[in-house]
Amino acid sequence: MSDDCGGDCGCGGHDHEHDAGLADPNPDGPADPQLDPERSPGLDTEIEALEDIEVSRDDVTIGTADPGELTAADTDPVADAGHDGLVADLREGAKTERRRAALALAERSFDAAAVAALADAARDDSDADVRQFAVEALGELGGETAHAVARDAAADDDPWVRAEALVALDHVDRAANAERLEAALDDPHHAVRRNALVSLFKLRGEGALPALLDAADDDSERVREWVAHLLGGIDDERATEALEDLARDDVGVVAKTAANALDVDAGRFRRQFVQSSERDTDDTTSDDRLNRRPNL
Repeated sequence: MSDDCGGDCGCGGHDHEHDAGLADPNPDGPADPQLDPERSPGLDTEIEALEDIEVSRDDVTIGTADPGELTAADTDPVADAGHDGLVADLREGAKTERRRAALALAERSFDAAAVAALADAARDDSDADVRQFAVEALGELGGETAHAVARDAAADDDPWVRAEALVALDHVDRAANAERLEAALDDPHHAVRRNALVSLFKLRGEGALPALLDAADDDSERVREWVAHLLGGIDDERATEALEDLARDDVGVVAKTAANALDVDAGRFRRQFVQSSERDTDDTTSDDRLNRRPNL
């Protein structure tokens, strides 16, 4: 995959306008002042060996996450926790405990208390990750509560919650949510737009061509990559022309994906894509259920 770290961790898509071989706007020196050699800690210092170089790290930051947050997606610590304990953690625990509880409950049998706790967390928890994980868990469950919660979450302030809501809506009833999927094509965040495109392709097949063509010049490399991938499943001259344009004019993984898509059988692609996307036991490397690629 391309610009998402470890499965959509929050980093944005790359803008390749500066990757297309354009001349350096500042050819006489580094564009970034932080890279100016005169700022080197070793400038004007006589160095005889590497160990003589001393660099202050006082102004270096590596993020604000504490160790608990970095391991919040690891449910091993609560593998032996009782069902009632997980529900209690989801309602009353610290942030990391709530995250783990939401993920762990997705792997358990649901009862009314768990569904109610997940629904409340998805709608009202102060932590976006807890909301996202709760939406994910309910999406796995399905049903009316999951459907209602996912519809609400599609308007969440956090883009990753919105993106997860589209996964849940796709899983519960994508046909009933066609209008929401179409509206999400204009979302400001690339993950939401991408998930909307994937779901619309699963819903409409070749009928998704207009939306894919519109997104072929999306600002996000991640979206354009998926546009190229999905256009391979459409047997239409306009799709072929768009793929040829992407293969010729785009860069990196987008161009490569477009070139590969030109060589696939469109009908076989569509069948395998939908089958692999909807097979819950599929073990294909993927960001989420929507984004599993068929093995072509």
